[in-house]
Amino acid sequence: MKIICIGRNYASHIAELQNERPEEPVIFMKPDSALVLKQHPFVIPEFSQDVHHEIELVVKINKVGKYIDKKFAHKYYDEITVGIDFTARDVQQKLKDKGLPWEKAKAFDGSAVVGDFINKIDLQSVDNIQFKLTNNGVTVQAGESKNMLWNIDEIIAYVSQFFTLKIGDLIFTGTPQGVASVKSEDLLEGFLEEKQLFRIQVK
Repeated sequence: MKIICIGRNYASHIAELQNERPEEPVIFMKPDSALVLKQHPFVIPEFSQDVHHEIELVVKINKVGKYIDKKFAHKYYDEITVGIDFTARDVQQKLKDKGLPWEKAKAFDGSAVVGDFINKIDLQSVDNIQFKLTNNGVTVQAGESKNMLWNIDEIIAYVSQFFTLKIGDLIFTGTPQGVASVKSEDLLEGFLEEKQLFRIQVK
């Protein structure tokens, strides 16, 4: 199982971090050791003083595919959830300044939270999903899938040009604006269409 992540997929988030708008999806990866185990907290790593939460829609691939045509991409996933791409922002900035890869900032152990999955047939449209993250009961990020620069089917089609997608692979589809630091004792909860799909304590 691999975790494929899409960066800079919401114009609002690009603007808040003053990044350049990409001409094609930005892809990075996380290893399976990045997943926070169920019922476990997120532990802030000792090498960072500025870990940010990034709420994202996450899809789970349900069959093997390569060079998937966009019109068939919807056949490659049935389930969707919300997750967090934790980012060591201070580490990432140093790496970006040197033109180096982001893995130390994005792919460290415990850097990915994945909520409970729901079937996409229970949603009106995957292209118009509302989702949010609360921190200690206060909404800190809120997004709508209609605001993606590349929608889910476009992402699947694009990613499959480079990587064979396999059953169980996860695709994080990008975060909206509102990313911010987390601190010990924060309680983070992720919602998709007002349904809570994860709850995680920060330590």
